[in-house]
Amino acid sequence: MRKAYHEELDSISDGLVEMANVVGSAIGLATTALLDADIQLAESVISADEKVDDLQRDLENRAIAVLARQQPVATDLRVVVTSLRMSADLERCGVLAQHVAKLARMRYPQRAVPRDLRRTILEMGQLAQRLMAQAAEVVITQDVDAALQLEKDDDRMDELHRMLFQHLMDDRWQHGVETAVDVTLVGRYYERFADHAVSVAQRVVYLVTGELTTDGPA
Repeated sequence: MRKAYHEELDSISDGLVEMANVVGSAIGLATTALLDADIQLAESVISADEKVDDLQRDLENRAIAVLARQQPVATDLRVVVTSLRMSADLERCGVLAQHVAKLARMRYPQRAVPRDLRRTILEMGQLAQRLMAQAAEVVITQDVDAALQLEKDDDRMDELHRMLFQHLMDDRWQHGVETAVDVTLVGRYYERFADHAVSVAQRVVYLVTGELTTDGPA
């Protein structure tokens, strides 16, 4: 009986890792769709968000079943409740990847990102994907040091976000208001995606230590 109980808890963790892998792939594909004006790729990312929703519902059902049947306490209860919160972070990441893809679709056949900002947006997309891969690894290993390192790595995303605004505020900006809005939105999507990846790592720290760190995104 106890073995089955721990297998149920492990399945919840496995579900989180799968969600993280799916949304990490989604943000990478959405970035490519955005920069290359690839409408088919954008549509595939938009459609694939249903899988993230399905994974979250499945994870929630498993967690509720554990709560109902096993009535966990102490550390085990913390695992279940924190996992539900992490799944919400990951679901939100799926939505943000979808937003990037929808922007690519909306501006097709044009590219939403001006040539002089493509390198910055590419780095933001690659960094978002890498941070999510790190978050998935932290969920697997429950490595507190790796979780804390992820928070430090997120500083680069904040730096890139500031760089975008510097371009937007520059008197030499020649791409118009519509493009400025697009760039503002996409920069925010990547920043929030990274914030949610950090939030997942912070919740792992709480699981391991019982100590709350800085709150992640709402």
